[in-house]
Amino acid sequence: MAVEHGEWIMRGVAQDDPGRIRHWQELVAWIDEIGFLPLFQNKIPGFSVEEHTYGGAWWTGDPTEDPWEWRQLIARSGKVAYGKFFHQKAGFIARSWFPHFANWRRDGYDFDSRWDEELATRRQKRVMDLFTGTNEWLSCALKEQAGFQKGGEKNFEGTLTQLQMGGYLLIRDFRQKQNRQGKSYGWPIAVYTTPEALWGYDIVTSAYPLAPDESKRRIFQQVQTHFPASDAALQAVLGWRGM
Repeated sequence: MAVEHGEWIMRGVAQDDPGRIRHWQELVAWIDEIGFLPLFQNKIPGFSVEEHTYGGAWWTGDPTEDPWEWRQLIARSGKVAYGKFFHQKAGFIARSWFPHFANWRRDGYDFDSRWDEELATRRQKRVMDLFTGTNEWLSCALKEQAGFQKGGEKNFEGTLTQLQMGGYLLIRDFRQKQNRQGKSYGWPIAVYTTPEALWGYDIVTSAYPLAPDESKRRIFQQVQTHFPASDAALQAVLGWRGM
């Protein structure tokens, strides 16, 4: 994705390209195969949803062909993980590879352990505490309950991004707000959950016996298998400096 003459330009394939991805289920199948896939073009050629879909279909609002709408359907399906995992940008991770992602990014710490070791911030703690008794939070409700409303804590979006990059949260769905009469209104907004609530603790932590650096090595190797890239490019797209 780029800006040219004040307009957003998608670097996708032609509509008649026989190799383009045409349905969200087809995209899920490909993510399952390759393991990791950012939403938008980046430093690794071909390593994005954007570069394998028709550029003219984006933001049309048609869920049958619009990849921006697909992300909602994919998140809702629970078949793969969706969130800001790639250098603070959105993308997908296959269920089979998420344990390695969690092991690497968490560096051996469940969130409570991270907090106990004084490695997490108070803002992160305020957010994560809300998932102890409730599996899912609409972002607007999460913001209010965690104390980020006007006059409260700052940097709500940044805090959520850190927690997604760290492997502790993901986007489970997109839903509209509801008024007092129970009627939906407005644009769909993100619903957050933990990977453990989606897939279970045993699955998410199944790579914990490995050293975090080993999980990182396997992730980099997996991406390079499908998208030849330099170590510098891999670090730029997949890199992580910690929370």
